[in-house]
Amino acid sequence: MFLYVIAYDIPDDRRRKKMADLLEGYGQRVQYSVFECTLSKSKFNELQKRLRKIYQSEEDSLRFYPLSGHTLTQVDIWGGPPLTKPPGSVIV
Repeated sequence: MFLYVIAYDIPDDRRRKKMADLLEGYGQRVQYSVFECTLSKSKFNELQKRLRKIYQSEEDSLRFYPLSGHTLTQVDIWGGPPLTKPPGSVIV
């Protein structure tokens, strides 16, 4: 399992709503266009496949940042919800 930070910039309101609704089923919204999702590799691939059906390459921007156990300990959060913790992980 990895924690993925997924950020997007979608100019179309309808498409942006579809993207957000889909991502809410996979993780936690931490900012308006940023989600934290704890996913297995197969769930991550499934999510990307579903996102591709909404994504328009000429207009949209999507970014996927995987965070390992090592980098999770270096995350510094000021305000907002706490970091989504992958199952079985310890964050100090």
